[in-house]
Amino acid sequence: MSGGHRLGRRFGWLWGAYGTSALGTWLAFGALPLIAIQVLHSGPAEVAALSCAGAAVGAVVAVPLGPWVEFRRKRPVLIAMDLVRCAALLTVPVAFALGVLTFVQLLLVSVVVAAADITFRAASGAYLKTLLPAGDLLVANARFESTAWTTTIIGPPLGGAAIAFLGPVATVVADAVSYLLSALGIRAMGGPEPRPERRETARLRAGDLLDGWRHVLADATLRPLLFNTALFNGLVMASGPLLAVLMLGRLGFAPWQYGLAFAVPSIGGLLGSRLARPLVARFGQREVLVGAGALRALWPVGLAFTGPGTGGLLLVMGVEFGLILCCGVFNPVCATYRLERTPADRVARTLSAWAVTTKAGTALLTAAWGVLGALLGPRTAIGLAGVLLLATPLLLPRRAAAPDTEPGPGPVPGPGQEPEPAPHRV
Repeated sequence: MSGGHRLGRRFGWLWGAYGTSALGTWLAFGALPLIAIQVLHSGPAEVAALSCAGAAVGAVVAVPLGPWVEFRRKRPVLIAMDLVRCAALLTVPVAFALGVLTFVQLLLVSVVVAAADITFRAASGAYLKTLLPAGDLLVANARFESTAWTTTIIGPPLGGAAIAFLGPVATVVADAVSYLLSALGIRAMGGPEPRPERRETARLRAGDLLDGWRHVLADATLRPLLFNTALFNGLVMASGPLLAVLMLGRLGFAPWQYGLAFAVPSIGGLLGSRLARPLVARFGQREVLVGAGALRALWPVGLAFTGPGTGGLLLVMGVEFGLILCCGVFNPVCATYRLERTPADRVARTLSAWAVTTKAGTALLTAAWGVLGALLGPRTAIGLAGVLLLATPLLLPRRAAAPDTEPGPGPVPGPGQEPEPAPHRV
């Protein structure tokens, strides 16, 4: 590895930018639904639509943005997406102060932020592929994974305190400011960027919209990995609201106990992200990918047995710790593997297609499990999701991938090492 673990000044700027925006996101976690409930007095159907429809429509809106990003310089796109998210979120406190805030506006903000988030992920992954030597990809992804779990641990408690003292609108302002600071950090990186293969004025073809999916579906290892990721993420996320109903409703847990049940196990994500690189060095990339991917599917079924009291709380914490530990190992390895298997001129389209598929799948499964929870009860629906998750390892790659003949990227001339992150993973 070039320079050992030192990835350079530009990486430091980008890492800081990502950490800032991730912390802002977790500070404002759940703020828009809370505003809909407390300020607009929205009902359950509207709140569910805000959570699911916003992400689903945002994913659809992002479909043409992947090809658009592919043939443009990535740093300006990253800055633009941060500024778009900042501007969209700032409309909420402005409208609230003027007394004109509506549910439709919250829904539109949710759609814009979701589309910009997918576009940012695609651009950041493509930039990383260009600027980092192949040997540094796993180190960078593991660092971003560690940062993501750190902000997951500290963000919601701070956000909860801010909401208690200042209200949910204040956390939306904090989230908007975090995107502005992220944009300034990315701009401060400086340095050259390789010219895209096609001119920025080149006309976008209809076929470009599907190129990302074509690449994934044609690859014998990426294809099952996409299906595995979409199904796993969707089922885990779909169980979340049902578990909240079970714990906060029938089992009588206090809100602080519910928050503790998920904040403490996030330490497993920090541990897993630190284990990813040494495990790959010892056992090999594919073995760790398949092993961690299979192990993470074993835990969620245990949530169906959650009971009241201290025993039930410890059960949830233990299950979540095991799940998050395995995800902390799997996520950076998967992100690195995906970049290595994708040509540099198709990374943005591939990552965009990946994110659109997983987000749309999560939205659909969350809606479906909401219906199942109403019909069968939350515990039965959680158990059904856990049983289906046990089958997801069958979608992991079963054989080693053919060697990637594309030459690995080298660092671009400039001050120090010049990596770029793919801050958002699977």
